[in-house]
Amino acid sequence: MKNITFPLLIAVVFLNSCSTTAVKTTETPTQTTENMPEKIDATLSQNPFMKKSTLQYEAPEFDKIKDEHFKPAFDFGLKQHVAELEAIANNPEKATFENTLIALEKSGDVMKRAMIVFYNLTSSNTNPTLQALEEEYAPIFAGHSDKIYLNEKLYQRIKSINDNGLDSESKRLLEFYKQNFEIAGAALSPEKKEQLKQINQEMATLSTQFSNKLLEARKQGALIVDDAKLLDGLSADEIAAAQTDAKNAGHSGKYLLALQNTTQQPLLQNLKNRETREKLFKASWLRAEKGDNNDTRSTIEQLAKIRLKKAQILGKNSFAEWKLQDQMAKNPEAAMNLMKQLAQPAVETAKREEAEIQKLIDSQKGNFKVQPWDWNFYAEQVRKAKFDLDENQIKPYFEITTVLEKGVFYAAEKFYGITF
Repeated sequence: MKNITFPLLIAVVFLNSCSTTAVKTTETPTQTTENMPEKIDATLSQNPFMKKSTLQYEAPEFDKIKDEHFKPAFDFGLKQHVAELEAIANNPEKATFENTLIALEKSGDVMKRAMIVFYNLTSSNTNPTLQALEEEYAPIFAGHSDKIYLNEKLYQRIKSINDNGLDSESKRLLEFYKQNFEIAGAALSPEKKEQLKQINQEMATLSTQFSNKLLEARKQGALIVDDAKLLDGLSADEIAAAQTDAKNAGHSGKYLLALQNTTQQPLLQNLKNRETREKLFKASWLRAEKGDNNDTRSTIEQLAKIRLKKAQILGKNSFAEWKLQDQMAKNPEAAMNLMKQLAQPAVETAKREEAEIQKLIDSQKGNFKVQPWDWNFYAEQVRKAKFDLDENQIKPYFEITTVLEKGVFYAAEKFYGITF
């Protein structure tokens, strides 16, 4: 999931999952797909997000979900949720836990179902269609989040709920709602709320653009190698895969080393050719700094500036100060102090490792000073020499099927009696 939707997505997931079994409640009427004022046409009625999944635990029916289902589900879900929110905020009855918090938790079903699946897909298996949708709806979802957290009537209803008679879980839920609304800016003046709404939409757009640029930079940043000899150290399967990837990318007869979603590339520890290692490292490290359409530096700068504006509107000196107020660290000073405590021993360890690596390079008459692209390659040799540990020999134990069946599933059965 992308950062731009975290507040809203956390809200909808939270509203969908909080336990209320400790409180005896009466049914609070909310808008549903059955009594929604908008007409549901034949096409929309076939949309898998319009009703609950029939699978166990209401797991998404991925075999029925297609890219074209998201936009109509978003549009309908947003209208449905707005109607539900208005009904809750304008309820003439005195605010209670049941007619306000429980009603909020039950609202927005269609939107929740669609968003949860959508942002899981865009984080793990996206495509140009989903990316375009993500950019289109980022400011819309940010605006919708503001309709919840900057809604004065909703905020006042939540503040007025009497916690007498509520159990500890329900009291904590009420406290949690108040805190989230106030952190989001519910107590601001109308003028500042309008400023904040604009900023939140800009932040949402910029964050989505950053994520999509970074993804495209990774795709476009792959290293093309002309000669298999330059891939010495890789397995036959890895070289064959690189050749196939190159052919699929329109580079027949060459080899393509795709970048992983990290600055450190796994192949660096096996590539024997130093020039290839350097090219692969730099391709990864500089993937989004090429001055092209996928360069993220300007986006990052804009995002940093607008985050500061948001923090200042909310009465904080920095975005970090605003962000950390409900986290364990509480403030930037505590977070920085922890990092400082970690930094010194980490640097000392790195210096020791560097000395060991340099010693090995010198013993092999390498005649060069260790560089970042050399580190993994020689660190693997140091481990082998010191501990007789060869990572290539333990890789089979971490093959995905082995990990799932002999690790996760095995443990789940032994501990919880769950079989797969």
